[in-house]
Amino acid sequence: MATAFIGFGSNLGNRLDFCDRAVTLLGLLPHSRLDAVSSLYETEPIDDGAAPGPEWFLNGAVQIETDIAPKSLLEICREIERALGRDPADRKGPRTLDLDLLLYDDLIVTDPTLTIPHPRLHLRRFVLAPLIELDPERRHPLLGQSVRALMSQLRDPSIVRRLSPQPNSRYGTRPTGSTPPTGSPKR
Repeated sequence: MATAFIGFGSNLGNRLDFCDRAVTLLGLLPHSRLDAVSSLYETEPIDDGAAPGPEWFLNGAVQIETDIAPKSLLEICREIERALGRDPADRKGPRTLDLDLLLYDDLIVTDPTLTIPHPRLHLRRFVLAPLIELDPERRHPLLGQSVRALMSQLRDPSIVRRLSPQPNSRYGTRPTGSTPPTGSPKR
């Protein structure tokens, strides 16, 4: 079984419901086990050539153990997005749900349809914050640094706030022994 980390986010419609549904569906994957779910974070949209709209995101990440191959896992993520109302023709606009395959063991894949590790993982506060909760010492396979170290060097000025208290949700799995990351800049 491989350890995979999948980031999720929503900034359109009932964000909490879309995030809950995504986690529930990821927990039902065959030949897989949902090991942990991060806290939810409210995050400022980043305009990096995309047009995500002005609405803030709810973001988080899951850790799963799976026998599903990386390309198949990405296809399943895209199918979950479509099932929950994501417009596949507008990948850069506001979204009911966005699922990103962030890491898959220590695998490195550079393919037109799939890049692992996610190419902007180390540049995004909203990705690193939930990953630190799940596995702070997980190493980026290309950079060789832990996600905790990547966060400490991060230059991303975007606002990322851990929701506290966490909203009620349908999933109860939370990582054990984790501490929320600090250092989110103030504006």
